[in-house]
Amino acid sequence: MYIDDALLRAAKVTAARTGKREYEIFEDALREHLGLAGVVERIWAGIDAAHAPDETEAARIAADELTAVRAEGPVRHRAG
Repeated sequence: MYIDDALLRAAKVTAARTGKREYEIFEDALREHLGLAGVVERIWAGIDAAHAPDETEAARIAADELTAVRAEGPVRHRAG
């Protein structure tokens, strides 16, 4: 993966200011851009440990959601 130097510097500065790792800054930005920010947190907020899915069930749920998103078709972005 290639990242523009200015974006990489900005991510490094943000990571240093927030105490996060650089990859976390990029992951947060991608989640926000893709409309996924907060989804996992909202899901886990409503599930206690006794009712949380195991890894197999969690993978099935994720696969079902991915299939649903792909069925909606490609997202079109305007050039900035």
